[in-house]
Amino acid sequence: MTAQNSTDDTGMTRQRKQMRAALRDTPARRVERPAPLREAVYDSIVELIITRALQPGQHLVESELADQLGVSRQPVREALQRLQTEGWVDLRPAQGAFVHEPTEHEADQLLAVRCLLETESARLAAAAATPDDVKQLRRILKEGRAAVAAGDVPTVVSANSELHGLVTKMSGNTVLTELISLVDRRVRWYYTPLARTRGTVSWKEHAELIDAIAHGDEQRAADVMRGHTEATRVASHQQRAGDEVAEEAARPARSRRR
Repeated sequence: MTAQNSTDDTGMTRQRKQMRAALRDTPARRVERPAPLREAVYDSIVELIITRALQPGQHLVESELADQLGVSRQPVREALQRLQTEGWVDLRPAQGAFVHEPTEHEADQLLAVRCLLETESARLAAAAATPDDVKQLRRILKEGRAAVAAGDVPTVVSANSELHGLVTKMSGNTVLTELISLVDRRVRWYYTPLARTRGTVSWKEHAELIDAIAHGDEQRAADVMRGHTEATRVASHQQRAGDEVAEEAARPARSRRR
């Protein structure tokens, strides 16, 4: 074996270990077989990315993903191709697949569109809400607040998505619902690292939104939702700036002087 081959083998072993560590305690489940296999594998990998079990920039090893999901490498390979097309994964020649690292511009554009869509959905929801709808919103509010208090980030993110999804459904506008569903997964992806920092404040805003909807106050509901979604967009900017500062501080002084 040549020195080059030995180096390559060492690198692959390291990547496999990293992949195993990332997947060991994740919520990923083995794929159930009556569902279309490619679709099921795709959904499972997307969920791993959204929950940050697979971090932005992380190398994806086909064999480890296949083992974790209980499938062969072929549907994993097909899923990765689709994930690249949709911007979840970057396929790099001679290097393999890596979880996409969203730019600040990408996140800002999506969260700005979300703000426009959900502001209108909140206004329409206030006009159409039933007492049962409001009861369901308050149930989710209670669950979300409990999850924040417990530091349960996955449940916080899930409850946040459920609450926003219900408001969208209450709007009664099917086109608006379809448009919002297109961005929902990416919103969850961007929101996950913000769940702790937004925490209590975010759910206070949710409570204000529910009160406006319960009273049928369309303008108030729209204003609260606009402020709420804009606050998430601003928090995303602030966290990215903070991450950049932390990364710079972590670099060896010698590297910064070059």
